[in-house]
Amino acid sequence: MPAIRVENVSKGYRLVKQKPFLAKEFLRRILQRPSSAGYFMALKDVSFEVPKGESLAVIGTNGSGKSTLLSLIAQTSYPTQGTIDVRGRIGPLLELGAGFHPDLTGHENIYLNASLMGLSREEIDARLDAIVTYADIGEFLDAPIATYSTGMQARLGFAVLAHVEPDVLIVDEALSVGDGGFRQKCEKTMREMLARGTTLFLVSHDMSQVRELCKRALWLHKGEMRMLGPTEEVVHEYLNTWLIHTAEADGPGDSPVDGDAG
Repeated sequence: MPAIRVENVSKGYRLVKQKPFLAKEFLRRILQRPSSAGYFMALKDVSFEVPKGESLAVIGTNGSGKSTLLSLIAQTSYPTQGTIDVRGRIGPLLELGAGFHPDLTGHENIYLNASLMGLSREEIDARLDAIVTYADIGEFLDAPIATYSTGMQARLGFAVLAHVEPDVLIVDEALSVGDGGFRQKCEKTMREMLARGTTLFLVSHDMSQVRELCKRALWLHKGEMRMLGPTEEVVHEYLNTWLIHTAEADGPGDSPVDGDAG
């Protein structure tokens, strides 16, 4: 059985132009009057599988649906249509601060974050020293997360993730805020996890990272699957298409190596 199976998945969001009055909205729902709000489909009929122990990168320009897809795989949101099956313990690093409480210290948040991923207190106790050493944030371990820089949050988040031993590792653009040395350390850890049989699901605008870590790539465009296949083939087609689009637009366009908002 595959570690990740996505079948005919679509995800829509209702677009509300103005916030309705409570009484007006209540009456509308009772009378079942059709809503004037529109509907935006962030994903449209997406299907693919990721075998256990393999790696898949998701690429595409801003607004293509990449982050929406990750949230569905991580089970922090649910599809409007279709089914998603993820087997095993999920280790998500989707956005900075996710799973952390800003008023708690780094030390306290290690326990909070790891427990959300399914570890018992005894298991966290046994791995605490390794997590602290990996994060390497010094005296800030006893400071509230609210005082952390984005890079420090990324360090602590990935340190926890690396030691919960997930079956499926899900990584968004959060690591892009870290310094070069720590990023290389994370990539080395991900390669080691892949060698142990962990499944990697990665979103990145860094094509060198995609090529380095992932055997296959999925190219999303405006919520639809544009191409799925060997990483080098998909990345080559994606970059060529972006260059053609940029030349036709006679401008910088939406760089495929910049930060991601979609």
